[in-house]
Amino acid sequence: MKKIMLGVSALCLVAFTSCKEDATAKIKSENVAEAAARDANSGNFATIEFEETEHDFGTIQNGTPVETVFRYTNTGTSPLVVSDIKSTCGCTVPSDWTKQVAPGETGEFNVKFDGKGNGLVTKAITMTTNTEKGAETVRIKAMVEGGANAMQPAAQSGAQSIMQQPVRKSSTQPGHEGHNHD
Repeated sequence: MKKIMLGVSALCLVAFTSCKEDATAKIKSENVAEAAARDANSGNFATIEFEETEHDFGTIQNGTPVETVFRYTNTGTSPLVVSDIKSTCGCTVPSDWTKQVAPGETGEFNVKFDGKGNGLVTKAITMTTNTEKGAETVRIKAMVEGGANAMQPAAQSGAQSIMQQPVRKSSTQPGHEGHNHD
C-alpha cells in the first residue's frame, strides 16, 4: 500500500511540474495598455444634456402629422453611445439618430407624431445609452382637436341621452393617455 501511495505521489509531482509554463510570456503588451485605458475609464460614464426634454406641438387638428428634432450634447468625458430609441406607441416614430457622440459634441434625432387622438396627448421616447442611468427619456405632447371620439355638442348630435351614447374605451397602457385604440 505504501508503494502505491508513493507511486501516485511521484506521478502527481511529475504532472504538476511538467505543465508549468511561463504565463507572462503569453501576455501581449497592447492588450495590457488597452485594458488599463478601459479600467481607467470604467467609472466615467457619458453624460447627456438635452436642449429640451419635452416638446409641445401646441394645438393641432386630429390627423395632422407633426415632427420635431431633439438635440443632445455629450457633456461627459467618455464617448456617448446611443444604441436604440423607442417610443411608447406606434403613432410616434423616432428616427435618424446620432449613434456616437464624442465629448463636447452634439447629436440629434427626429420624432414624427401622426397627430391622432383627442384631447391632451403625451408620448415618451426612450433612448438606450451608455450613461449612468442606461436610459434617457424625452417627451412630446399636443392638444389634439376634432378626434373621432371628440364629444359633439348636444344640438349637433341629435341630443342623445347618456343611456344612448356609445361607451368610450381608452387604453390603460402607460404613455397612451388620450390615445384610444378602438
